[in-house]
Parts: sequence; C-alpha cells; structure tokens
Amino acid sequence: MFGTVLVANRGEIACRIIATLQKLGIRSVAVFTDADRGALHVTRADVAIRIDSYLSIDAVLDAARNARADAIHPGYGFLSENADLARACEAAGVVFVGPGVKALELMGDKIRAKEHVSAAGVPVIPGSSSTSASDADRVGYPLLVKPSAGGGGKGMTVVERSEDLADALAGARRVAAAAFGDDTLLIERLVRTPRHIEVQLLADGFDHVVHLGERECSLQRRHQKVIEEAPSPLLDAATRDRIGTAACEVARSVGYVGAGTVEFLVSDEAPTEFFFMEMNTRLQVEHPVTELVTGLDLVEWQLRIAVGEPLAVQQADVRLTGHAIEARVYAEDPLRDFLPSTGTVRVLDEPSGEGIRVDSSLYAGLEIGSTYDPMLAKVIAWGPDRDTALARLDRALAGTTILGVRTNLAFLRQVLAAPDVRAGRLETGLLGRLTPAIEAAPIIAAVLARHPATVGAWGADGWRLGDPRPVRYEVGDVEVSVLGPPEDATVTVGDGEPVHASLERTGPSAVVLEVDGVVHPLRVVSDGPVTWVGTSELRFRSRVERFADELAALTRGTRPADPEVRSPMPGIVVSVDVRTGDQVVAGQNLLTIEAMKMEHRVVAPSDGIVTLTVRPTDRVALDHVVATITGHPDEGTPA
Repeated sequence: MFGTVLVANRGEIACRIIATLQKLGIRSVAVFTDADRGALHVTRADVAIRIDSYLSIDAVLDAARNARADAIHPGYGFLSENADLARACEAAGVVFVGPGVKALELMGDKIRAKEHVSAAGVPVIPGSSSTSASDADRVGYPLLVKPSAGGGGKGMTVVERSEDLADALAGARRVAAAAFGDDTLLIERLVRTPRHIEVQLLADGFDHVVHLGERECSLQRRHQKVIEEAPSPLLDAATRDRIGTAACEVARSVGYVGAGTVEFLVSDEAPTEFFFMEMNTRLQVEHPVTELVTGLDLVEWQLRIAVGEPLAVQQADVRLTGHAIEARVYAEDPLRDFLPSTGTVRVLDEPSGEGIRVDSSLYAGLEIGSTYDPMLAKVIAWGPDRDTALARLDRALAGTTILGVRTNLAFLRQVLAAPDVRAGRLETGLLGRLTPAIEAAPIIAAVLARHPATVGAWGADGWRLGDPRPVRYEVGDVEVSVLGPPEDATVTVGDGEPVHASLERTGPSAVVLEVDGVVHPLRVVSDGPVTWVGTSELRFRSRVERFADELAALTRGTRPADPEVRSPMPGIVVSVDVRTGDQVVAGQNLLTIEAMKMEHRVVAPSDGIVTLTVRPTDRVALDHVVATITGHPDEGTPA
C-alpha cells in the first residue's frame, strides 16, 4: 500500500479521504489556499501545504514532490477529471488515484462520450454537438444546453423557445470557460418528468468490472443534486440488472480502472427505458449511500486498485442491504431564491445515532466565504427499509444546527415531508415546485428572546397609559405582536391566531420554547438586528427603519420599485450588459454576478435610465448597490 498520499481537494471530501488514509495507516498530506488556512482538513491531515489554487496542476505536483507523496487523490471537482493532471502524474512518477488518460479524455468530453457509447449499443438522448439554430430546431424544443467538458450541472440551461437560445448559449459558455477552462457546448432534448439514476462501478487493472447498484438522484435544484438515495424506489430487479450491465459495458469500452459512475436518464412514464447521459470518472459526492448499503469503503478500493490490487469482489458477491438516503446541506437562502450565503458558524450541532453518518468539515468559528462551492456537509441515514431511512434522516436533520450562516436545513425537512417524496414519486423538477416556508416556532422564539421581561405602565412603546398593550415586532415581512412577559406570553404571528407561548433559557445559546403545549428545544444567537434560531436567520426591523420605508413609499408615489438595484448575493461581477445612460425596461438584464460557482442575473426593477456603479471583475457584497434606475428625461427625477 502507499506510504504517503496527497489529497488534492478541500472541505468535507478531503476530510472523508483523510479518514480512510488514517484507517489504512497511510500518511496524509493536505493542500490549502489562503482562503482555507483555517479549514478542518488542514488540521486533520498529517501534513498540510499551502498552494495558490486547487486548480493548479503545477502547484499540486510541487506539493506532492515536497511531501514525497506516492500518490495523489483528487476527490471530486477541481482536478478530479482532468486528463492533464493524470498525464503530469505519470510523467512525475506519482500515482493518480483515478482512471487512465484515455478514459478521462473520452468520458470528459460529453460529445465524444455520447458518440462512443452509442456506437457500443447503449441508448442515448437525441442531441447535437453543434449549437446552431438549425441544429437546435432539429433536436427540438425544449432542449438542454450543457458544457461538454463539465459536470455537476454547472452551466446547464433549459431553453424553452428558439428566441432564448442565444442568451442561454452566451451564459453557458461563460460558466463553462470559468469553471472548466473549455467553453464547448452541446445541446440535447429535454426529457419531461425525468429521473436521474446513476450506477456505481469498480474496475481493476485485470479487466474485472462490477457495479454496486444504483442511486436515485432525481431531487435536484438547478441541476445540482440535493437528496440522493440507494437503491432507487423506481427500478425493479430486472431493470436494475439491465442498467447495471449497460454501465459495466460503458466502463469496459474505455478500459476503465478505478471507481466511476455512469449516469442515466429514466422517464418516469417509462421506467424500464434508460438513456446514457455521461460518465463521472471520479468519486461522487453521494458515494456514502452506496457505501452504507454495500458495506464497502469506496475510497479504500480506489486506493487498492490504484496500487495494483485486483478486485476481491465479484458481481455475485454484491448485495444491497437496506436503504440509505443522503441530504446535502448548502450555504444558501431558500427564502431568497436559494442564493448562496456567507457568514461565520456561531453554533454547530451535528447529529449522531443508529444508522446516522455525517460527512462534514464544519466547526464553530469557521468562516463561510463565497470563493468555493456552497455545500457544507452531508447528512446520511441508513435503515432496513426506505421508510425507516427517511424517518432517521428527518430526525438527524432536526438535530442539526448551524447558526451564523443561512442554510437549506429547514427546506430539506420540508422536502422529506412532501407526499411525492414519501411515496417515491421523484423527478428532477419536483423541488422547483416546492415553495420554501418558515415555521412560526423560530419566529416566536426569536421575538421572545428579544422581548423584555417586564413592560412598564406606559407600555412598551412609551406612549400609552392604561391597560397593557401588545408589543409589536417586524421580523422580515412578518409583524408579530407579544402580550405579556417571555415566560407567559400571548403571541400573534402575522394574520394567524393568537397562541400561548413561553421561553426558558437553558444555556448561553439554548432555549426551550413551548407553544400551546408543544415543546421546541432550540438554539438561539442574536447579533444586532439579526437573530439566528434553529435553521433560520431572522432580521428585525426597527421602528425608525419601518417609518423610513413607509415614508419612501409615500414619497415615491406610484413608482413601483426602489431606484437602487442591489446585489442579491456576495460575489464577482462577471459581465455587464448595459452602459450608463442606457434606457432600460423592467426585467431587462443589467449584469451577471457569480458566487460559489453559481451565476445570477440582475435585472432592472422598472423602466428608466440606468446608472452603473460596478464594472466586470468588481467584487460586491450582499445588498451592494450595483446600479440605479431613474425616470425617463420627460418624467423628471423622482423625489
């Protein structure tokens, strides 16, 4: 076995790989950039070496040489599917823990990969390597624009109409060039009500290929997976065998060696038919669910195959036991269209218990920036059946607390509770139809945590003598009234019915909230106008801010929108589509901001004359004013 392995990655996957290296007694070497100097993978490894970029092959190889590493494990993302890294490792005498250059080059190019597997008899989705208008018409709308060299859904864009094709191509090329260094695109037919099912493979250097069953990855947002499970609740035993055999044929056709995944699209309307989408020539984010149902450590087998060992597992030996489900925890704000979020982890609780696994790189005090992918952790649950796995995962998410940065934790529980998810009726558009909601309990807890213990005879507003009056708070767009002290209060949230609530502090950041006899243990942290409760960030508006907004609305008269256009997230301006002085209309694209590998188009809120305050490559903060829209010259300037 190797003596020293360098992990060319960061975050939870770097910690995951380091754990297996330690289990096998292998010396681990981490790399880190300045933004990750305080990251957990840096302290978990035996040695950590600073590099300028995780995408720099020269920097990674220099670190490997300095650490006298025998091999480099690339994890996923970054350089994991880069044939140039595999080629450079071979030249430097360092083992690349992954497939050979041929497989990387062929399967890394989606156009060539589809042509190759189609020739091998594997069914593929209709598409074209040409993105011309005529080829798009031939493929047929709606269609999907995809970067040829990419993965993870980055740059993928749905185009419903021919008139939207040009803008979609421009945006996809920009994302592909930035993320993969290659702006080549392809187009393919969009399959309605699709299910995304992938097959995990292991292949050694002795022509042995086995599949480890499939994973259902249909619950996605913007082509990014959110919930994954194994096995799929859709496939019957016969289809499972057929799709597994097809995946093995794909691997054999390119002489594949190592762990890999073949992704298929399956129509929910015809579950026995499947179409090849792509092959991921690396470890997948969702590999833990396969590990839990097979009992195999995929990272260990990657290392054993890379060092030259034959597979000790035959296809007949593979047994899928029970059911496993994984939820990805992202730094994003579901209530603001899932835009990336930044902040510092103030309080962290991670779950444990029977059947629960957490792959994470979080710790209290960690700063979450906008430089890298927004995924923070993965919470995985195993059970003897799907219902048990779902119940355990929901309980584990309920026991997960990350205060200080907005996350999708509450939305994940909402997803698990959806009737279609419970019934296994999954497809890639399902999450887009779920509207994120905030529960009343966190709002009540946040208000009572700020509410004074006593209210004088003049009332909390200081203006009225007489009977006690409710104290009113504005939490975001919700008005909350409280009558009585925190330990015995009547609370009304928005237009809802009054409830009896009490709040007891049980620790510096721990409270117990009781609402109409239902007890909610919660974590609470306040910082200025912001209070973090459980999985929610709640922002309070002061009376002065409320009056200012009301005055602005009166002054603005019939003008429907604030003239200031603000950045919806921290990030970098990657393109500007208008010039100062241009006349724009409501909904017109002004500029594009990129953060955490996600692009967001900023549009004009109203008609008028635009004045830009940013340029391409400028870094902006959340709510930074990027432009202003003033009235047309004949309307005069608004007050």
